[in-house]
Formats: sequence, structure tokens, C-alpha cells
Amino acid sequence: MSQFRFARLALMLAAIGLNAAPALMHGAYAQDKNAQAAAQPKPDTVRPELFKLLDPAQVKPLMDAKNYTEVQNRVNQAEAFPDKTPYETYVLNRMKLSLATASGNEQASIAALEAILASGKLPDADKAQFTQALAGMYYNAKNYPKAIEWFKRFQAENPNSDAATAPLVRSYYLSNDFANAMKLLRPQLEAAQKSGKAPSSEDLRLYASAANRVKDDNAYLYGLEQLITYYPNDDYWMDTINRGVVRKPGFQEVNITDVLRLEFAAVKVMTPEMYTELAELALKDGFPTEAKKVVDAGFAAGALGTGSAAAQHRQLRDRATKEAANDAKNIASGEASAAKSKTGAGLVNLGWAYVTMDQFDKGIGFIEQGIAKGGLKQPDEARVRLGMAYLRAGQKDKAIQTFQTVKAGGGLSDIAKYAIVLANHPNPGGSNAK
Repeated sequence: MSQFRFARLALMLAAIGLNAAPALMHGAYAQDKNAQAAAQPKPDTVRPELFKLLDPAQVKPLMDAKNYTEVQNRVNQAEAFPDKTPYETYVLNRMKLSLATASGNEQASIAALEAILASGKLPDADKAQFTQALAGMYYNAKNYPKAIEWFKRFQAENPNSDAATAPLVRSYYLSNDFANAMKLLRPQLEAAQKSGKAPSSEDLRLYASAANRVKDDNAYLYGLEQLITYYPNDDYWMDTINRGVVRKPGFQEVNITDVLRLEFAAVKVMTPEMYTELAELALKDGFPTEAKKVVDAGFAAGALGTGSAAAQHRQLRDRATKEAANDAKNIASGEASAAKSKTGAGLVNLGWAYVTMDQFDKGIGFIEQGIAKGGLKQPDEARVRLGMAYLRAGQKDKAIQTFQTVKAGGGLSDIAKYAIVLANHPNPGGSNAK
């Protein structure tokens, strides 16, 4: 966040600098003998001797030539004039602002801007731009309390503009006022989502970071969920699944295999422990082809086969490879017994085994038969597998429809919720989809 700068500041300062200096009228031009005109309020004027120093027609060529020494000399002479009127002081501060902006003197720019805004002479049409510029100057100078003060003033005076929202949020964040940063940012994120637009990655990361700083777990999870929706990466996915499924109250350890399957589908590289745990569980449950694919992916990613556990990794790969070959030869022989079983569990398992072999139509058919037959201890666990089968088969709409039917607790409905996010991603399944 510290790299963020008020990006519009340079353009804004250019717009309010010398090129937009107030039109000057010196005293010699202010005479008017017309009685009706004389009855009107007299315009602000600058004395002729002061006008000669501040005349934009003379100063602009000096500025264009970067002859800042001569411009400063004119400023010094003007400063020495006694009994300056408020308007003359205002005009002098406009020149100071032009000089400070052109020469890159931030502190002088801030002082001039504050004086101009306090003068009462600035046209109403220019106040918003000057206020925003001053707030931006304070922001870039890392004086966040003053930036907050002036951004809030801008918002109060310009209630229909959201131009100050982003830098104000960051000013709160960088001054460690994380609660106010979140309070201001959350409606912006929700409004973007409702309008069908993706919130910016920086806004989402800032919100999640602020929530983490104040230990607001629900808000932090919200930020993570939006990040995996719009800007997924391995870290966001693993943190989301960990917090939104495994660490969520009521999670049942029996569903850890499906958690690992979701992670395997969502991330590019898991930890070595995650690869080996999923492979071991798949072997235990009778899905050696799935185990082989998991181990092979771990080796391909460089997560397995290195370090002190390299030998165990190779043994696991050899075991999974051997059992997968045997399963491929014998799987068809189990179809009859699965069909005759009193419950649909055998059909669901058989179908998932075929899915792991990339025989999607056959596998999906058996899983659907198993769910329809009933007698399952966890029908929603079977629906999670069916949704994953559809997802692996590239049938996104059916996958989402299936996941939406999962209502069981213990982590299953949460797995289904995040699987829908995965399905809606442009490249669902990442590098480990199959």
C-alpha cells in the first residue's frame, strides 16, 4: 500500500498552476466614472507596482524557461510590499503555488494551497480541485492525518463525487486506522459486485489485510472469497479453504479427502504433505488411479521426490502405479456386484473410480445411479463427487447445479460453495484438474 500515490496530483497541480492564475486588474484600470457601475461592488484589484511583479504575461516566459531564481526574486519583492490586501496576498500565493509546483517543492506547494483555500478569494468553481490537490499533497508527503482531514473536507463539500474515496481509504490504512478503512471500503466492494464489475485487486487485498490486522475473521474470509473469485492464486485458495472449511466450527474430519480434492483442483502446487495425504487416502478408499495422478502431479511440480522424504515419495508412487494398473484391468468386474448392492454406495465409488480414469460419461452415470438408489450415509458427499465429476468432464453448468444441491454441514456445503467459485473461474481446475 505504501507504493500507492495520488496519481491525479500532477495533472491537477498543472491545471491550477500558473496557466490558471487569476485574471489581474491593477488599480489604474479600476476607475469607472459611470454612476451605475460605481454603485456595484468594486472588483478586487492589485496595485500597479505589485502588478508588475505578478503579471502572468511576464512571469510565464520565466517559468517556461525554468528561470525559477528570477521568479523567486519577484516573489520576494512582492512579499516585501507593505499592507497587502487579502486579494493581493491571494494572488501572491497563486504565484508561489506555480513556482513550488514547477520546481517540485512539496512543502511550499502545501503552504501555498492552504493559504489559497483559507483566503476566501478562491472562486467556488475551483475549490474542489484545490482541496483535492492539497489532500493529495499531504498523502504523497505521508502526512496521513492531514490527508484524511482534507479528503474528508472534499467529500463533505462534494457529496456526489467519489474521487476521494480510494486515497481516503489508503490514508486510513496507512495511519493504522484499519477499522475506518474497512468501513469505507466495504460498500465500494459490494457496489462493484452488484454492478457486475470486478473490484480492483488492490482494494480487495487492502480490505483483507485490514481485516487481518484487526483480527476480524469474518471480514478477512470475505476478502479472501472475493480474491479467489476475481484474482485466484494458490495462496488465496489454500487460505480460503483452510479458514472457510477446515477451521470452520463443525467441520468433520471424515470430509478431509474432499477438501484435499478441492485443493488439488484449485491450486497449481500443493505442499508435499497435502499430496501425500491425498494419495494415501485415495489408496485407502480404493482409488489408486486418483492416487497415482496426485503423486505424479506432486513430482511434476517439484514438491515430491526431493529432501529427506524423497525415498518415501518414490515408494508411494511405485505403490500407486502398481495398484492403478491392477485396478484398470479389474474395474469392470465390480460393476455387477455394485449394481446388486442394497445401497448406492458401491455404484458411487465405482463411478468415481471411472472418473479418475477419465471415463467421465461412464463414471457420472454410475454415480447418478448410486445417488438415485439411495441408502447412502452421506448423500451430499456423493453429490460433491458428482459435481467434481462434471467439473472434470468440462460440464460447468451441471457441476454448478449439482453443487448447489449440497446442503449438509460438516464442511460439505462449504466445499460445494468454493467448488462453484472454481467452476466459474475462466480456467476451472487449474493445472491439477485431472
